[in-house]
Amino acid sequence: MSLSDGNKSGATFMLLGFSDSPQLQVPLFLIFLAIYSVTVVGNLGMIIIIKTNPKLHTPMYFFLSHLSFVDFCYSSTVAPKTLVNLVVKDRTISFSGCAVQFFFFCTFGVAESLLLAVMAYDRFVAICNSLLYTVAMSQKLCAMLVVGNYAWGVACSLMLTCYVLKLSFYGFNTINHFFCEFSSLLSLSCSDTFINQLLLFIFATFNEISTLLIILTSYVSIVVTILKMRSASGPCKTFSTCASHLTAITIFHGTILFLYCVPNSKNSRHTVKVASVFYTVVIPMLNPLIYSLRNKDVKVIISKIMDTEVFSY
Repeated sequence: MSLSDGNKSGATFMLLGFSDSPQLQVPLFLIFLAIYSVTVVGNLGMIIIIKTNPKLHTPMYFFLSHLSFVDFCYSSTVAPKTLVNLVVKDRTISFSGCAVQFFFFCTFGVAESLLLAVMAYDRFVAICNSLLYTVAMSQKLCAMLVVGNYAWGVACSLMLTCYVLKLSFYGFNTINHFFCEFSSLLSLSCSDTFINQLLLFIFATFNEISTLLIILTSYVSIVVTILKMRSASGPCKTFSTCASHLTAITIFHGTILFLYCVPNSKNSRHTVKVASVFYTVVIPMLNPLIYSLRNKDVKVIISKIMDTEVFSY
């Protein structure tokens, strides 16, 4: 039997999720529902606010709108299925459904990582080369950076997904996770997964090292620049903003490094699931707050919208 036949030989998959703690099913459902609701409202709200306000048509907000889009799509590939599985007994998912979920999850995950690096570079140019900001961050360059992010995300995802499709799975397979996570799929395969594991390690390590280098270099330059500021309030304000940005970056990249960039990781499945919650569900909710709602311009616009609606009644 060929490898492709193995995938069609009646193999079924079940997402175990958090079923090992039945007493927590309802509380977890309510928590996940609240987080996902905030994620949807926050990210779609930010996209609408940025698109409908000419004052926010700048490179920084252009990248923020795409980060919100990526966060919304990223979370939506995982959260809805997780919510359903918390309230139903049948948690099965087809192999094609698993592959599609992984493809979009990987695509938007890589795009998010790259966008964080692009946003750090944007802040570096704005603070360290403010006089050349509008020239350096032209509309054409911003569009190319965003398109490049999506293109690289699709390329990485296609490569990994194609190799997943070549694997063989037989009989009933229980995925000890709340979504079709790559390493969980590999652990169930009857095929040799060495190439798959090697590709995952190469892509994850390359993406992490390259993006973290850009982020760290940008923020080191920003810190050096703001320390030279003569204004007393300037450095404090910029340090506060950088601290917020770096918090989200640390949580996102920290979990990615912990889960995917350590060869032959011996992390328990419970630890993996808990860590995965941070970068699949929590970060997409926090990003609108950290990157956008703390921004003075956005807060002023939201206040005006709320005041207008209050007076309309």
